[in-house]
Amino acid sequence: MNVKYMFSLLAVVLLFLLAYAGVEAAGLQVFFGIVVPYLAFAIFLLGFIRKVVDWARSPVPFRIPTTCGQQQSLPWIKQAKFDNPSTSGGVIVRMILEILTFRSLFRNLKFKQKEGGKLFYGLELFLWLGALAFHYAFLVVCIRHLRFFTEPTPFFVKIFERLDGFFQFGLPVVYLSGIVLLAATLYLLLRRMLNAQVNYISLAADYFPLFLIIGIAVTGIMMRYFTKVDVVAIKSFTMGLVTFHPVIPEGVGGLFYVHLFLVSVLLIYFPFSKLMHMGGVFMSPTRNLTGNTRAVRHVNPWNYPVKVHTYEEYEDHFRDLMIEAGLPVENKE
Repeated sequence: MNVKYMFSLLAVVLLFLLAYAGVEAAGLQVFFGIVVPYLAFAIFLLGFIRKVVDWARSPVPFRIPTTCGQQQSLPWIKQAKFDNPSTSGGVIVRMILEILTFRSLFRNLKFKQKEGGKLFYGLELFLWLGALAFHYAFLVVCIRHLRFFTEPTPFFVKIFERLDGFFQFGLPVVYLSGIVLLAATLYLLLRRMLNAQVNYISLAADYFPLFLIIGIAVTGIMMRYFTKVDVVAIKSFTMGLVTFHPVIPEGVGGLFYVHLFLVSVLLIYFPFSKLMHMGGVFMSPTRNLTGNTRAVRHVNPWNYPVKVHTYEEYEDHFRDLMIEAGLPVENKE
């Protein structure tokens, strides 16, 4: 059994204890509340930009789009315009479908071997739904948190808050995005742990961000519904961070600093992990190129001039031997 998830779980638990003890026992509110967030944001921003620039500079000598349909060919052969686009418009539609609906993941197949050695193929709908719920819930949570960093709060943030708390069944208002985020992350974690094939190829680096996001979600839910922190003080604190005049809030417990520290660790970890697929999907030549290799001849720009041996030169060199062997030649002189 793959127990690499234990290393990631232990790492997140140690991070939790480090921040909580650092604030409650050592009084390091300035370090965990100001120094670490600024450092994390700088590393995230610079790391993200550097990664994207490196990808943008990488040469792509050939058209290598991943195709799932018929390329543009003869007029009477129907083309798959979105699965194998030959125009920039088709590529844009394909990218939109990929980014907003995870179309390639929806078409992902799983297989099982049944009795008699027969293979059964089927769609992994639960994986697609879980990934979709996770990403959209995470997006809504991030948008809602903009109210802590803006004054006045933008109108679209208020709209998302109303929609997120539409099914009000308690006080304070229960936001569905936080519950969905936690549930979807737990599903992705359990699938990675319990699915034999996925578990076999999983590394500690695959479990760490899942445990980290679970820790962020749990501490956020605890602060909102159970321990009840001073939201006004936190708003003043976050606005101080944004305006570069940070002031440590009074009466905010260690759980808030743990939450902030885990978010900071996620920001630091982000540019150096698989989470960078958020930026990489836009830079991937398997997604953002047209499939027009039948219409346009693509020449590798890395090719250097090569002295070729033409057929005329070949025949001049071997003419006598070719005539003797009875092979046809164009020039018998």
